[in-house]
Amino acid sequence: MTLVEPIPTPPSVPWRPSAPLTRDDLDRMPDDGHRYELIDGVLLVTPAPSWRHQTVSAGIYRTLFDACPPDLQVLFAPFDVVLAQDTIVQPDLLVARRGDFTEHDLPGPPLLAVEVLSPSTRRFDLMLKWSRYEAAGCQAYSVVDPDTPSLIVWEMHDGAYAQVAKVTGEQEARLTSPYDVTVVPANLFL
Repeated sequence: MTLVEPIPTPPSVPWRPSAPLTRDDLDRMPDDGHRYELIDGVLLVTPAPSWRHQTVSAGIYRTLFDACPPDLQVLFAPFDVVLAQDTIVQPDLLVARRGDFTEHDLPGPPLLAVEVLSPSTRRFDLMLKWSRYEAAGCQAYSVVDPDTPSLIVWEMHDGAYAQVAKVTGEQEARLTSPYDVTVVPANLFL
């Protein structure tokens, strides 16, 4: 007698929207400690950041804040940046003109967006967000890898990002966009 294994049933497909999500859909997401972002109408949900991530974010904030001119403002996540109706991101840190903010978001690209890499966001930060910030005209984009520690900075030149700095450990990155500031990756750990 031969036993025939039953044909497995395919897993149920979770709910999928019939159209790309928009800002209105994002506004209905719960306030549950997760970060909700949209890229091209696709929902990205990431967990709350780790202690190491937050420590590095605080170090970057302190460095940027100390050098920030009065007409600009440094903010840290979560704060919505509306790059398009279907693309709303929350960079770990951002710099923008004070007059460009609304009470609830930044309706357009910041002058600088900074992402701290983590295992759950690394690919999004280095590929998707990088390309969306570039397409939106964000003047400068930086990523910090707390595991190395390292910093990579791109600035807008002739409508495309060009890498202007890549430093690790005790090396200094002397940046000019959107203002003069020196960043040493090893010093970002409080």
